[in-house]
Amino acid sequence: MRRTLFNEDHEAFRETVRSFADRVLRPNYPKYVEQRSIDREVWKEAGELGILGLEVPEEYGGSGAEDFRFNVVANEEFAKVSMGYASCLGIHADIVAPYLVKLTTEEQRRRWLPRFCTGELWTAIGMTEPSGGSDLAALKTVAVKDGSDWIINGGKTFITNGYSADLVIVAARTDPSKGSKGISLFAVEADMPGFERGRKLHKVGQPESDTAELFFSDVRVPAENMIGEEGKGFISMMKLLPQERIGSAVTNLAHATQVLEETLDYVKTREAFGQPIGKFQHNAFLLAELATKADVTRYYIDACLTNHLTGDMTPVDAAKAKWWSAEIQNQIIDACVQLHGGYGYMTEYHTAQAWTDARVTKIWAGSNEIMKMIISRDLGL
Repeated sequence: MRRTLFNEDHEAFRETVRSFADRVLRPNYPKYVEQRSIDREVWKEAGELGILGLEVPEEYGGSGAEDFRFNVVANEEFAKVSMGYASCLGIHADIVAPYLVKLTTEEQRRRWLPRFCTGELWTAIGMTEPSGGSDLAALKTVAVKDGSDWIINGGKTFITNGYSADLVIVAARTDPSKGSKGISLFAVEADMPGFERGRKLHKVGQPESDTAELFFSDVRVPAENMIGEEGKGFISMMKLLPQERIGSAVTNLAHATQVLEETLDYVKTREAFGQPIGKFQHNAFLLAELATKADVTRYYIDACLTNHLTGDMTPVDAAKAKWWSAEIQNQIIDACVQLHGGYGYMTEYHTAQAWTDARVTKIWAGSNEIMKMIISRDLGL
C-alpha cells in the first residue's frame, strides 16, 4: 500500500536528514559506542540543518514547522542507523521542546530556545526515579520554597542525555499533601551548585546514548526557572506524554523495518543445503508474517499521526501504538537474529546491535503493562 502521510517537503527534508546520518552518524558509530556519548559537535551540526528546532517558532530560532511529520521523518532516519541516535534526538527535539514552547514565559523562551535550536543548549527531562519507575505520581524528589527560590533535593535515574545535558526539566513535589496535584516542573541548569551527575550507566543496548543518574542536593533554583504553574507539573506531563509515546512508536517501527530489509537481503544470498535460506518454506512464511505485521502496524501508527496533527489523537490511541509497536519491533528483530543464525549473535552485525537496542522499548515511555492499564480503563475495566 502507498504511504500517504508525507508530501514533497517532508521527503526533501528526509534527504537532508539521511545525508547527515550517512555522513556523520554511521561512520562515527563505533566511536560513540566506545565513549558512550555523542560528540556535541554532532548536535550543533544538526542544529545548523534545522533538525532540532522543528517545533520552535521562528522568532526563537526554530523552523516553526508546526507539523509533527517533520519530527517523524527525522526519527525514522535516525532509528534506521541506531535506536540510540533516535533516543537522544527525540528526548531533545520531541519531548523537551513542547515543555519549553508551550509552558514557558516569554522571558524563558528567549533565554533558552535559540540555543536549544542550535544545539548549544542540550536538554534532558528528569521524571523517572529509582523507587518509582512508571509511577510518576509517586515521585520523591522535593522542592521547598525559600524566599523567591526553590530548594530541590532528590534524585532521578535512567535519564537519557543526563550526562551531557545543559538543562534538565525536573519534576519535583512542591506540596506533599496534594498528591499528583502537588508536583511542579523546574529547569535545572548544569552549573547550579548541588546538581551532580552520577556515572554513565552501562546499558544492555544503545551504548552510544548517554544515560545517567542525577542527584540534587540543596539545589537552589530561582523562581523564574519554574516551568508552567505551580502544582500543574503532573497534569502537564500527562498532556505531553502521548506525543512521546507516538514518537516512540515511530522509532520502534522504523528500527524494526530497517533490520527486516537487511534480513531479506541476507536470506536471498546466504545458502544452506544448496539453496538460499529464504527459499525454505518456514523462512519464507515467517518473513511473510513479519512483513505483514510491519505494514499493518505502520498504517495504524500513521493513522494516529494524522489524528495527532489535528489534535484528535487520544492518550489511549498513543498507548496502543506504543505497546503494540514495541512488541512487533521485538518480534521482528528476534526473528531476524534467528534467520541470521550464529552471525545474528555477532556484534559486528547490525541485527545483533538492534536486538539489544530494542528490548528497552517495552519498558520506557511507560511500560507496556502501564499502556495496557490505560487501555483497559478506557474499556471500563
